[in-house]
Amino acid sequence: MIDPCTPGAMTCRVGCGACCIAPSISSPVPGMPQGKPAGARCAQLLPDRTCAIYGSPERPSACASFPAMAEHCGKNRGEALRLLEALEQLTRTGPGGEGRL
Repeated sequence: MIDPCTPGAMTCRVGCGACCIAPSISSPVPGMPQGKPAGARCAQLLPDRTCAIYGSPERPSACASFPAMAEHCGKNRGEALRLLEALEQLTRTGPGGEGRL
């Protein structure tokens, strides 16, 4: 569903969780004090692929500020994973470096 207030924004796809797997996160996440490497499941991703700390002050700012947008999320979970993995590759800090959100 598209959010009419923000061009390109949409509500999160139920059961997706791609943004909790594909990108790296440099700040601490509860259960992951060193952050989260790209491609790893976040410790806060529940089996139903929802976030256990969504809306909580413990949620990293990188997560809270990352918008669900058609250009990132595509048309389904598989496409979202591919798009976010590609974005992760594009934002790496340097040769062999690890990109961090």
